Amino acid sequence: MSQSKQDSRQESEQDLNEVMDELESSQQEAEQEGDATDTEDELSLEEQLEQARSKADENWETVLRMKADLENQRRRSEKQVEDAHKYAVKKFIEELLPVADSMEMGMAAEGDVEQIREGVALTKKVFDNAMEKFGLEVIDPLGEKFNPDLHQAMAMQPSDEYEEGHVSAVMQKGYTLNGRLVRPAMVMVVKNN
Repeated sequence: MSQSKQDSRQESEQDLNEVMDELESSQQEAEQEGDATDTEDELSLEEQLEQARSKADENWETVLRMKADLENQRRRSEKQVEDAHKYAVKKFIEELLPVADSMEMGMAAEGDVEQIREGVALTKKVFDNAMEKFGLEVIDPLGEKFNPDLHQAMAMQPSDEYEEGHVSAVMQKGYTLNGRLVRPAMVMVVKNN
């Protein structure tokens, strides 16, 4: 190996040794300073731990309050639904009370058949108005084409008055409530041979 290479290698080793010595001395200084700050760090760690515990306690109380609020809201909602079910027909009943009053007056009425019939017709009109307010519609399909979704065929008969497949007689009217079938109309359907 040449002399110059050996010299540069020795210089590098010296430089490396110097850097290592400096590093060791600064490490020793840091350890000495660290001993002094360990107690400070311990205090700050204890303070941090206490702050974290305090924050956790606050969060726990918030969670408990929110849970109680949700439970109270659930109970209120259940009560409201229960009341809605109990009193849903209240307005309907209020509309039917005049009909009941009218029927009682009709039963107590004295007079000829025409006057009683007129009273019954007025009572029926009040009743029909009450039903209409709540979305009840009458299905009276006389002369209409038979519709199995709304009509129930009771029998088939020939007819000169109506076309085949049409309703020739209504034995019982049907009803829909807000568009939904409550009771189909019972009908006779035309079938010409």
